[in-house]
Amino acid sequence: MALQMYVSLQGDNRIVRFLMDPETGSLEPHGAVEIDGGPAPLAFNPGRTVMYVGRRDGLLLSSFAIDQRTGGLTHTGSVDLEGEPCYLSTDHTGRYVLSAYYQAGHCAVHPIDAGGAVGAAATEWLETGSGAHCFMTDPSNRYAFLPHIANGSGGIARLPADRQVAVNAIYQYRFDAATGRLTPNDPLVVGQGDEVGPRHYRFHPSKDLVYVSNEQDGSVTVYALDTAKGTLTAVQTVPTLPADYSGHISVSQIQMHPAGTHLYVGNRGHNSIASFSIDAATGMLTATGWTEVDPVPRAFSLDPTGNFLYVTGLDTGNIIGFRVDQQSGALTRLETHAVGSLPMWVLITELAG
Repeated sequence: MALQMYVSLQGDNRIVRFLMDPETGSLEPHGAVEIDGGPAPLAFNPGRTVMYVGRRDGLLLSSFAIDQRTGGLTHTGSVDLEGEPCYLSTDHTGRYVLSAYYQAGHCAVHPIDAGGAVGAAATEWLETGSGAHCFMTDPSNRYAFLPHIANGSGGIARLPADRQVAVNAIYQYRFDAATGRLTPNDPLVVGQGDEVGPRHYRFHPSKDLVYVSNEQDGSVTVYALDTAKGTLTAVQTVPTLPADYSGHISVSQIQMHPAGTHLYVGNRGHNSIASFSIDAATGMLTATGWTEVDPVPRAFSLDPTGNFLYVTGLDTGNIIGFRVDQQSGALTRLETHAVGSLPMWVLITELAG
């Protein structure tokens, strides 16, 4: 089995590649692809044969075919955007790219052609208010959720008076996989407390549960997903920080173990990865500790097997590997590699060749 890692470097205008040893977790540098315009968020198509790249400085969404033998990337298409993309995903059919725009306060859906390339105009470009940070469809591919972080706007989107809605909230949409269109669900908004700041989320692999990292108050919330309606109801919130911590709070990404047994959340400021066990029966969380990492752990990822976790330091330009204990979820530090300026995303895939 050959595992290929990609790390986007917004500051260096490139994506660096590593070969990952599936037995030891060791990384071997494997070249780089120069991509101007500040590559940042990354996403694979469902077959993991195409990578999508959001170019934040160039305001572009681009597609790259993945060579299944070497892991090399070949540019296949680009489309202009009206804002800086901060998150990308594809729907489960692989026919659409979903994207979120923090500063612009929008979400979008772009069609993908039969070869996996982008290039056509968006089927949706919705103004939702500042702070949009993550956008994915649920496992049924019928619903999509868009968390918003309040960003100095008093918790209200800067929209015309007849469309004022909360921005410190999670928006709920119905998604039409045949057309790529979005319809506001009922209700549209899952309200949040002051400065909770829902940021990123992950679905449980076998339960109707969604786990959301809350950037501003240093927590993770578990939501029950009503699969008939496509709506979320909060059932548990757990801090991501030690009780005696009093420094800067800024939670980042969230990663789910592929078996649904453990959850990991990045703490910027505290500069740690918070670990949680997931109850096999209920899906509820229990905090199991914190692992120190390099300053500003914005981007991190589990490998497809869940045996290893890799964390980048935005300030140091390093990536650190950890072995994951499959019983306790504990992280044991392995190697550190320099990757470059402003590492923004980490993706890992198994190549078919």
